[in-house]
Amino acid sequence: MHDTFGRAIDYLRISVTDRCNERCLYCMPEGYKGWAQKADHLSAAQIVAVAAAASRLGFRKFRLTGGEPLIRADFLEIACGIGALPGLHSLGVSTNGLKLAPLARELARAGVRSANVSLDALDPARYRRITAGAVSAVLAGIRAAQAENIFVKLNCVLMRGVNEEDYRPLVRLSAELGAPLRFIELMPLSRTDVLTGENFLSVEELRRRLDAESPLEPLPDYRPGHGPARYWRDQATGAHLGFIGAITTADFCASCNKLRLTADGKIRPCLGRHGELDLKSALASGAPDALETLLAQAVAQKPENHEFAENYQPSRPMTAIGG
Repeated sequence: MHDTFGRAIDYLRISVTDRCNERCLYCMPEGYKGWAQKADHLSAAQIVAVAAAASRLGFRKFRLTGGEPLIRADFLEIACGIGALPGLHSLGVSTNGLKLAPLARELARAGVRSANVSLDALDPARYRRITAGAVSAVLAGIRAAQAENIFVKLNCVLMRGVNEEDYRPLVRLSAELGAPLRFIELMPLSRTDVLTGENFLSVEELRRRLDAESPLEPLPDYRPGHGPARYWRDQATGAHLGFIGAITTADFCASCNKLRLTADGKIRPCLGRHGELDLKSALASGAPDALETLLAQAVAQKPENHEFAENYQPSRPMTAIGG
């Protein structure tokens, strides 16, 4: 399918839960318990039904996110269901990595071929400060996933004055693992004060810093996934570095190819706008064409650009929308 701006929309990111076993500074506000009324808003069968409807419309790329998706007891059931869809191009998962090591083999068997792993710091104390988690478990998960031939990409959110000392060690780890590392600008997606002049660091400023230390070679044709990262090669280490600048990149939305299914059953055409379509009635009706109609409407309503640079005020946190 194509939206009204000519972009091919073939990628669905699915938040299977808004629960998480970490508390990242930029994602989940303190005290958030959106899941309190119901442990998981949609059943595994309902999630697979939405993915199947999207597949019939030409969606070929799916990524399971959260919250932390791997804490769902029936996550493998969801992955197997989507992994069996006809015409599937790729099935990935975005995870903090804490449960990746014990599940890596089963994930691979379920059809998961890629994992985006959040890794905002390597220093154990700094990692715990940012996430309240243990970086050792994440590193074990990354290596376990790679051992099962799951393609791993590393994600690091840029926070001035918080994790800057870890950027160069992360570059070295990226080279060691042969895993692309993506640096991601902070976005206003948890609370209104998450993005300030004091804590914001642009991808361009970081790219210039890294380039001054070790020349970076642009890789305009390198596409290890389906997202918006623009890649460079660190010539000293060989690491492939992606830069995701949702706030400062002027044409950031020009190649957007995705819709999002939120944890509570809504289709969101744009991460950086509030518009959503509720799928729960269509799911309750059991009519496949009802889901397809709503998905097609979401594609038609997809805006040209996000509103992050226009004093965007989040109505609910990233953990509910899907990372």
